[in-house]
Amino acid sequence: MSDIKVISSQLAKLGLENPTAVEGSYPNHNVLDLLRNYITDELHQLSSVDKRIIFESLDIPSTLDKGDLIIPVPRLRLKGINPKDKAAEWASAFNKGKYLKEIKAEGPFLQFFIDNSLLYKLLIKDTLERKSSYGSLPVGLGKKIIVEFSSPNIAKPFHAGHLRSTIIGGFIANLYETFGWNVTRINYLGDWGKQFGLLAVGFDKYGSQEALDNDPINHLFDVYVKINKDVVEEGEDSEINNKAREFFRKLEDDDQDAISLWKKFRELSIKKYIETYNRLNIKFDVYSGESQVSKDIIKKVSDIFEERGLLYEDKGAKLIDLTKYNKKLGKCLIQKSDGTSIYLTRDVGEAIKRYETYKFDKMIYVIACQQDLHVAQFFEILKQMGFSWSKDLLHVNFGMVLGMSTRKGTVVFLDNILEETKEKMHEVMKKNEGKYAQIENPDEIADLVGISAVMVQDFQSKRINNYEFKWDRMTSFEGDTGPYLQYAHSRLMSVQRKSGFEESELLNANYDLLTEECATNLIRVIAQYPETLNKALKTHEASAVVTYLFNLSHIVSTCYDILWVAGQEKELAVARLALYASARQVLNNGMKLLGLTPVERM
Repeated sequence: MSDIKVISSQLAKLGLENPTAVEGSYPNHNVLDLLRNYITDELHQLSSVDKRIIFESLDIPSTLDKGDLIIPVPRLRLKGINPKDKAAEWASAFNKGKYLKEIKAEGPFLQFFIDNSLLYKLLIKDTLERKSSYGSLPVGLGKKIIVEFSSPNIAKPFHAGHLRSTIIGGFIANLYETFGWNVTRINYLGDWGKQFGLLAVGFDKYGSQEALDNDPINHLFDVYVKINKDVVEEGEDSEINNKAREFFRKLEDDDQDAISLWKKFRELSIKKYIETYNRLNIKFDVYSGESQVSKDIIKKVSDIFEERGLLYEDKGAKLIDLTKYNKKLGKCLIQKSDGTSIYLTRDVGEAIKRYETYKFDKMIYVIACQQDLHVAQFFEILKQMGFSWSKDLLHVNFGMVLGMSTRKGTVVFLDNILEETKEKMHEVMKKNEGKYAQIENPDEIADLVGISAVMVQDFQSKRINNYEFKWDRMTSFEGDTGPYLQYAHSRLMSVQRKSGFEESELLNANYDLLTEECATNLIRVIAQYPETLNKALKTHEASAVVTYLFNLSHIVSTCYDILWVAGQEKELAVARLALYASARQVLNNGMKLLGLTPVERM
């Protein structure tokens, strides 16, 4: 977390004092919080309304023509007034000081417009000096959070459907880190259960050591498909199923031969997953899994169930009836009649182990909405077990990806999708021979742009919505797509590269020369970036950041026709370039937050 206080030092140079900071505001990190505090002080003097109420009533308007901040007068809870008349009265009496350019009364709304000159002087230096930390607020300093995401099943290739949990979880972990939280990223693998018995029986029948070493996940998947086909043909009571149960029982009993084979499958699979995660800019601090929940923890869980009187028995199986606490949650199986634990019990054990290990302040599970009931049952069980920290658990859910098959129409693994998008991007890049010749590593750039295409299409809509995977839409450089964001970033890099100016010159530019409306619109949108992140932190929605980055890129695009850098007087060129460099930094920060790698040429 950067401790650079650019805003307060710039205010001092301008002879301005930082207004009294309302609790929960960060005026040294966020220009709009600075403005909020100023408006809160002045409006409190005019209205005598409690400062906290005023501060919390100030919103960002939907469009720039409605101001930089807006307040609906009815939200101030004043009785016996006409909000429209009161807005007009306050607008005319308001002390603008050196902070505000204009205050407008529009019906029951007060619209506040920040002084443009002040905004340039505070914000361009703030973005250029803080660089990658611009946008971050020290909200979570000293707090610990665990984010569990991705969580594929061992021995199954990384299916395109796993992509959502992976990139949403990656974004959420990055976001909390940006806000100062100590983040632990956990990949809780599906690495236990009867399917490993099936896999072991299948490997014995169809497996090849050489194929396992060369391409573990795809080979294990082939084996798994073949053995499952045999089970379907032979029926549930087949010899294969009996052997599979027997193998899983050996795993549960710590049989060393069984454990050795299982370990090999697990380790080779993780090694392959890491390659895919690296490609997506995803990292994990811990690879955990159902297998890592010890018998001691399972026993501890069972003992608490007994002590709390949560269990009842039915035909040898053990269940918990949650309808007493919430009718929608039903009854859940805790232990099968043969004595083996099921994954709900292991989930409970894992949560307890994590709290004992990390003493987290919050733990987030990024799991598809098809698992809503399971997660709700799991949280309720922990609550009924008496763990006060169960209130700090959060389920971030998401809808399905529809139509995610390759262009050839076959069922798809993520690696196939990424390879196809890379090829498509390469084809598009080659069309501009001049630019293509300047790219040192076209294959790597095509891959980065292709990955942006896949991720941005996913992030554009709210995560709870199902979304349709569309090849043509995704790989287009026109409209709001991942490649468009990459193009916007590389073009800003190009402007900076061609100018030949040093960055130190940008920090000392004469920002008073920035008078055009498009320049003002751009700096006002740059000011909104910390607010956008704060909103995303509350909703866990990447779409808020994506929408913001497209808006920023569109405004930059309108500036190119008006704010020329090349061929201008040096002082003017440097001021304009400083503004572009500020926009590029924000675009870069936002793209990295989403998990993208911004390219410098394409």
